[in-house]
Amino acid sequence: SQVLRKSLQRGVVFSTGSFLVYEAHKLISGFAEVHASFKVEDVIEQADYLYGSGETEKLYRLLVQHKNSDDAELLWRLARSSRDLAQLGSTSAEEKKKLTYDSLEYAKKALEKNESNFAAHKWYGICLSDVGDYEGIKTKIGNAIIIKEHFQRAIELNPKDATTIHLIGIWCYSFAEMPWYQRKIAATLFATPPTSTFQEYAANSHLKLFSCLYAADPNFYSKNLLFLGKTYLKLNNKKMALLWLSKAKEYPAQTEEDKQV
Repeated sequence: SQVLRKSLQRGVVFSTGSFLVYEAHKLISGFAEVHASFKVEDVIEQADYLYGSGETEKLYRLLVQHKNSDDAELLWRLARSSRDLAQLGSTSAEEKKKLTYDSLEYAKKALEKNESNFAAHKWYGICLSDVGDYEGIKTKIGNAIIIKEHFQRAIELNPKDATTIHLIGIWCYSFAEMPWYQRKIAATLFATPPTSTFQEYAANSHLKLFSCLYAADPNFYSKNLLFLGKTYLKLNNKKMALLWLSKAKEYPAQTEEDKQV
Protein backbone atom coordinates (compact mmCIF):
# COMPACT_ATOMS: atom_id res chain seq x y z
CA SER A 1 0.00 0.00 0.00
CA GLN A 2 2.82 2.41 0.90
CA VAL A 3 4.69 1.52 -2.29
CA LEU A 4 1.57 2.19 -4.33
CA ARG A 5 1.03 5.57 -2.68
CA LYS A 6 4.66 6.57 -3.33
CA SER A 7 4.36 5.49 -6.93
CA LEU A 8 1.24 7.57 -7.35
CA GLN A 9 2.93 10.57 -5.76
CA ARG A 10 5.77 10.28 -8.26
CA GLY A 11 3.22 10.06 -11.05
CA VAL A 12 2.46 6.79 -12.73
CA VAL A 13 2.58 6.71 -16.54
CA PHE A 14 -0.55 4.93 -17.80
CA SER A 15 -0.41 2.02 -20.19
CA THR A 16 -2.69 -0.90 -20.93
CA GLY A 17 -0.68 -2.98 -18.52
CA SER A 18 -1.01 -0.44 -15.71
CA PHE A 19 -4.82 -0.30 -15.68
CA LEU A 20 -4.96 -1.74 -12.14
CA VAL A 21 -2.72 1.08 -10.92
CA TYR A 22 -5.10 3.54 -12.54
CA GLU A 23 -8.09 1.95 -10.77
CA ALA A 24 -6.27 2.16 -7.44
CA HIS A 25 -5.49 5.82 -8.02
CA LYS A 26 -9.12 6.47 -8.84
CA LEU A 27 -10.20 5.01 -5.51
CA ILE A 28 -7.61 7.01 -3.56
CA SER A 29 -8.17 10.35 -5.27
CA GLY A 30 -11.86 9.97 -6.05
CA PHE A 31 -11.17 11.85 -9.25
CA ALA A 32 -10.98 14.98 -7.11
CA GLU A 33 -8.23 16.49 -9.20
CA VAL A 34 -6.03 15.72 -12.17
CA HIS A 35 -2.59 14.60 -11.07
CA ALA A 36 0.08 17.04 -12.18
CA SER A 37 2.13 14.35 -13.91
CA PHE A 38 -0.70 13.18 -16.22
CA LYS A 39 0.20 13.43 -19.88
CA VAL A 40 -2.35 13.93 -22.65
CA GLU A 41 -1.33 10.76 -24.44
CA ASP A 42 -1.74 8.76 -21.21
CA VAL A 43 -5.27 10.06 -20.67
CA ILE A 44 -6.17 9.36 -24.31
CA GLU A 45 -4.84 5.81 -24.04
CA GLN A 46 -6.87 5.17 -20.92
CA ALA A 47 -9.94 6.84 -22.44
CA ASP A 48 -9.77 4.61 -25.49
CA TYR A 49 -9.45 1.56 -23.27
CA LEU A 50 -12.56 2.53 -21.30
CA TYR A 51 -14.47 3.34 -24.49
CA GLY A 52 -13.61 -0.04 -25.97
CA SER A 53 -14.72 -1.69 -22.74
CA GLY A 54 -18.09 0.08 -22.77
CA GLU A 55 -17.37 1.84 -19.48
CA THR A 56 -19.46 4.91 -20.29
CA GLU A 57 -19.70 6.46 -16.84
CA LYS A 58 -16.06 5.83 -15.90
CA LEU A 59 -14.96 7.30 -19.22
CA TYR A 60 -16.98 10.45 -18.66
CA ARG A 61 -15.61 10.90 -15.14
CA LEU A 62 -12.08 10.57 -16.49
CA LEU A 63 -12.50 13.02 -19.36
CA VAL A 64 -14.67 15.67 -17.72
CA GLN A 65 -11.66 16.53 -15.55
CA HIS A 66 -10.06 17.81 -18.75
CA LYS A 67 -12.94 19.98 -19.99
CA ASN A 68 -10.68 23.05 -19.88
CA SER A 69 -7.97 21.35 -21.92
CA ASP A 70 -6.55 22.91 -25.08
CA ASP A 71 -6.12 19.51 -26.72
CA ALA A 72 -8.64 18.71 -29.46
CA GLU A 73 -8.11 14.95 -29.07
CA LEU A 74 -9.26 15.10 -25.45
CA LEU A 75 -12.12 17.48 -26.19
CA TRP A 76 -13.78 15.51 -28.99
CA ARG A 77 -13.56 12.38 -26.86
CA LEU A 78 -15.25 14.30 -24.05
CA ALA A 79 -17.98 15.39 -26.49
CA ARG A 80 -18.51 11.77 -27.49
CA SER A 81 -18.55 10.47 -23.91
CA SER A 82 -21.00 13.20 -22.83
CA ARG A 83 -23.32 12.18 -25.65
CA ASP A 84 -22.96 8.48 -24.81
CA LEU A 85 -23.82 9.19 -21.17
CA ALA A 86 -26.88 11.16 -22.29
CA GLN A 87 -28.05 8.12 -24.28
CA LEU A 88 -28.12 5.80 -21.26
CA GLY A 89 -31.56 4.77 -20.09
CA SER A 90 -30.58 5.55 -16.49
CA THR A 91 -29.85 9.22 -17.30
CA SER A 92 -32.66 11.58 -16.27
CA ALA A 93 -34.34 13.83 -18.85
CA GLU A 94 -32.87 16.94 -17.24
CA GLU A 95 -29.34 15.53 -17.16
CA LYS A 96 -29.72 14.21 -20.72
CA LYS A 97 -30.50 17.71 -21.98
CA LYS A 98 -27.56 19.24 -20.10
CA LEU A 99 -25.16 16.59 -21.39
CA THR A 100 -26.43 17.09 -24.95
CA TYR A 101 -25.67 20.82 -24.85
CA ASP A 102 -22.37 20.22 -23.05
CA SER A 103 -21.28 17.77 -25.74
CA LEU A 104 -21.84 20.42 -28.43
CA GLU A 105 -19.73 22.91 -26.49
CA TYR A 106 -16.89 20.42 -26.10
CA ALA A 107 -16.97 19.57 -29.82
CA LYS A 108 -17.05 23.26 -30.73
CA LYS A 109 -14.03 23.89 -28.51
CA ALA A 110 -12.21 20.94 -30.11
CA LEU A 111 -12.74 22.55 -33.54
CA GLU A 112 -11.49 25.89 -32.26
CA LYS A 113 -8.32 24.22 -31.02
CA ASN A 114 -7.71 22.22 -34.21
CA GLU A 115 -9.78 22.78 -37.35
CA SER A 116 -7.89 19.98 -39.08
CA ASN A 117 -9.08 17.30 -36.67
CA PHE A 118 -11.52 15.09 -38.58
CA ALA A 119 -13.11 13.64 -35.44
CA ALA A 120 -13.86 17.12 -34.10
CA HIS A 121 -15.81 17.88 -37.29
CA LYS A 122 -17.64 14.56 -37.10
CA TRP A 123 -18.70 14.94 -33.49
CA TYR A 124 -19.61 18.60 -33.92
CA GLY A 125 -22.03 17.55 -36.67
CA ILE A 126 -23.48 14.74 -34.53
CA CYS A 127 -23.87 16.92 -31.43
CA LEU A 128 -25.37 19.81 -33.40
CA SER A 129 -27.99 17.41 -34.74
CA ASP A 130 -28.78 16.23 -31.20
CA VAL A 131 -29.28 19.78 -29.93
CA GLY A 132 -31.80 20.32 -32.74
CA ASP A 133 -34.06 17.79 -31.03
CA TYR A 134 -34.54 20.32 -28.22
CA GLU A 135 -34.87 23.43 -30.35
CA GLY A 136 -37.59 22.45 -32.79
CA ILE A 137 -37.86 21.35 -36.39
CA LYS A 138 -37.06 24.80 -37.82
CA THR A 139 -33.69 24.91 -36.06
CA LYS A 140 -32.99 21.27 -36.88
CA ILE A 141 -33.59 21.84 -40.60
CA GLY A 142 -31.69 25.12 -40.48
CA ASN A 143 -28.65 23.30 -39.07
CA ALA A 144 -28.81 20.55 -41.70
CA ILE A 145 -26.47 22.22 -44.20
CA ILE A 146 -23.93 23.02 -41.46
CA ILE A 147 -24.05 19.41 -40.25
CA LYS A 148 -23.45 18.02 -43.74
CA GLU A 149 -20.56 20.45 -44.31
CA HIS A 150 -18.83 19.18 -41.17
CA PHE A 151 -19.37 15.55 -42.18
CA GLN A 152 -17.94 16.29 -45.62
CA ARG A 153 -14.97 18.08 -44.08
CA ALA A 154 -14.37 15.07 -41.81
CA ILE A 155 -14.31 12.79 -44.87
CA GLU A 156 -11.89 15.13 -46.65
CA LEU A 157 -9.55 14.90 -43.67
CA ASN A 158 -10.02 11.13 -43.25
CA PRO A 159 -11.59 9.43 -46.31
CA LYS A 160 -11.39 6.00 -44.63
CA ASP A 161 -13.53 6.82 -41.58
CA ALA A 162 -16.46 4.44 -41.87
CA THR A 163 -18.64 6.24 -39.33
CA THR A 164 -18.62 9.54 -41.20
CA ILE A 165 -19.47 7.82 -44.48
CA HIS A 166 -22.40 6.19 -42.68
CA LEU A 167 -23.50 9.58 -41.30
CA ILE A 168 -23.55 11.16 -44.77
CA GLY A 169 -25.79 8.31 -45.84
CA ILE A 170 -28.10 8.93 -42.87
CA TRP A 171 -28.24 12.62 -43.80
CA CYS A 172 -29.37 11.79 -47.33
CA TYR A 173 -31.91 9.26 -46.05
CA SER A 174 -33.38 11.78 -43.61
CA PHE A 175 -34.06 14.34 -46.32
CA ALA A 176 -35.39 11.72 -48.68
CA GLU A 177 -37.90 10.73 -45.99
CA MET A 178 -38.78 14.31 -44.97
CA PRO A 179 -42.58 14.89 -44.87
CA TRP A 180 -44.15 17.63 -46.96
CA TYR A 181 -44.62 20.13 -44.10
CA GLN A 182 -40.92 19.93 -43.22
CA ARG A 183 -40.03 20.48 -46.87
CA LYS A 184 -42.10 23.69 -46.77
CA ILE A 185 -40.13 24.83 -43.71
CA ALA A 186 -36.88 24.04 -45.53
CA ALA A 187 -38.06 26.04 -48.55
CA THR A 188 -38.51 29.14 -46.35
CA LEU A 189 -35.03 28.78 -44.81
CA PHE A 190 -32.91 28.16 -47.89
CA ALA A 191 -32.74 29.67 -51.36
CA THR A 192 -31.92 26.13 -52.46
CA PRO A 193 -33.33 23.80 -49.80
CA PRO A 194 -31.40 20.60 -48.98
CA THR A 195 -33.04 17.78 -50.90
CA SER A 196 -32.48 14.12 -51.49
CA THR A 197 -34.44 11.30 -53.05
CA PHE A 198 -34.05 7.58 -52.54
CA GLN A 199 -33.06 7.28 -56.20
CA GLU A 200 -30.38 9.92 -55.70
CA TYR A 201 -29.42 8.28 -52.41
CA ALA A 202 -28.75 5.00 -54.25
CA ALA A 203 -27.23 6.59 -57.35
CA ASN A 204 -24.69 8.72 -55.49
CA SER A 205 -23.09 5.57 -54.07
CA HIS A 206 -24.10 5.89 -50.44
CA LEU A 207 -25.98 2.61 -50.67
CA LYS A 208 -22.90 1.08 -52.26
CA LEU A 209 -20.71 2.54 -49.52
CA PHE A 210 -22.93 1.04 -46.82
CA SER A 211 -22.53 -2.33 -48.52
CA CYS A 212 -18.77 -1.85 -48.71
CA LEU A 213 -18.67 -1.01 -45.01
CA TYR A 214 -20.47 -4.27 -44.27
CA ALA A 215 -18.07 -6.22 -46.50
CA ALA A 216 -15.09 -4.70 -44.70
CA ASP A 217 -16.53 -5.25 -41.22
CA PRO A 218 -19.88 -7.09 -40.82
CA ASN A 219 -20.12 -5.92 -37.21
CA PHE A 220 -19.29 -2.29 -37.97
CA TYR A 221 -22.59 -0.80 -36.82
CA SER A 222 -26.08 -2.17 -36.25
CA LYS A 223 -27.74 0.97 -37.63
CA ASN A 224 -25.76 0.57 -40.85
CA LEU A 225 -27.61 -2.73 -41.40
CA LEU A 226 -30.94 -1.15 -40.50
CA PHE A 227 -30.59 1.67 -43.00
CA LEU A 228 -29.45 -0.65 -45.75
CA GLY A 229 -32.71 -2.55 -45.25
CA LYS A 230 -34.85 0.58 -45.00
CA THR A 231 -33.32 2.05 -48.15
CA TYR A 232 -33.88 -1.10 -50.18
CA LEU A 233 -37.46 -1.13 -48.91
CA LYS A 234 -37.97 2.44 -50.14
CA LEU A 235 -36.52 1.38 -53.50
CA ASN A 236 -39.15 -1.41 -53.53
CA ASN A 237 -36.53 -4.16 -53.46
CA LYS A 238 -38.15 -6.30 -50.77
CA LYS A 239 -35.81 -9.25 -51.23
CA MET A 240 -32.71 -7.18 -50.42
CA ALA A 241 -34.61 -5.29 -47.71
CA LEU A 242 -35.44 -8.56 -45.97
CA LEU A 243 -31.81 -9.66 -46.19
CA TRP A 244 -30.44 -6.57 -44.45
CA LEU A 245 -33.27 -6.17 -41.95
CA SER A 246 -32.76 -9.80 -40.92
CA LYS A 247 -29.08 -9.10 -40.34
CA ALA A 248 -30.02 -6.07 -38.24
CA LYS A 249 -32.48 -8.18 -36.23
CA GLU A 250 -29.82 -10.83 -35.58
CA TYR A 251 -27.11 -8.30 -34.65
CA PRO A 252 -25.79 -9.01 -31.11
CA ALA A 253 -27.09 -6.07 -29.07
CA GLN A 254 -24.37 -4.59 -26.87
CA THR A 255 -25.51 -0.98 -26.50
CA GLU A 256 -28.80 0.79 -25.89
CA GLU A 257 -28.80 1.89 -29.52
CA ASP A 258 -28.30 -1.70 -30.72
CA LYS A 259 -31.42 -2.68 -28.76
CA GLN A 260 -33.42 0.13 -30.37
CA VAL A 261 -32.22 -0.97 -33.82
